[in-house]
Amino acid sequence: MTAVPVGLSTASVWPQTAATAFALAADLGYDGVEVMVWADPLSQDVPQLRRRSRSTGVPVLAVHAPCLLITQRVWSPDPEVRLRRAVRAAQDLDARTVVVHPPFRWQRRYADGFADLVAALEDESGVAVAVENMFPVRRGLGAGRAVELSAFRPSTDPTDEGHRHYTLDLSHASAARVDAMALAGRMGAGLTHVHLADGRGLPKDEHLVPGRGDQPCAELLHSLVERDFTGQVVLEVNTRHAKAPGARAAELRESLAFARKHLVPR
Repeated sequence: MTAVPVGLSTASVWPQTAATAFALAADLGYDGVEVMVWADPLSQDVPQLRRRSRSTGVPVLAVHAPCLLITQRVWSPDPEVRLRRAVRAAQDLDARTVVVHPPFRWQRRYADGFADLVAALEDESGVAVAVENMFPVRRGLGAGRAVELSAFRPSTDPTDEGHRHYTLDLSHASAARVDAMALAGRMGAGLTHVHLADGRGLPKDEHLVPGRGDQPCAELLHSLVERDFTGQVVLEVNTRHAKAPGARAAELRESLAFARKHLVPR
């Protein structure tokens, strides 16, 4: 049985840069990194990323396309162009996977052709374009009432439209109050990529170190091994509160140890 590779998202070191992520991944023994493409200039520069990967000996496992509200003009204001560039970057970096969010509701032309675009890019490139589960925003109405609003089309659950490959983010599942194991079941053999992080069911994206919330992080990892998972697990945790020297590295070391401990059969 081949061990499941465990990577580190460059988002896990924010507000530090991708350079810090490569260095920590090398020092802590991660199997690679997932590059979150955003404001960090290094994350946008494919030749520099290739050089950084070679100099540290840390491969790029995946590229996260710039899909966040704050990255709507990174590479291009056109979301289709951004996704195409992410796929080309993955090819250039020998990464197997591109992570992408479902379209925003206001991206109507992009949303109308999204499923076909994803399928065509996979056919052309051989890269898995793994569509990620998201979460709604909850707004209070007073008197203990709230309404959920989704910014995504057709929904926060990519299985509603159907794709060949999916990314399961446990922190997003927590924020959406979705049963992560049931979602993994709906994704089925299309589950290609996992963003491992924890949450406490709060209406926000927490990205806790796994084991510090109430999500079935260990259960999911065990199930991956049992289903002969051939994808990747990437730690995408929030360490921006880490102020003391070595605190960020300690949290990322704990996260890696959790993943490796539970990526075994029950």
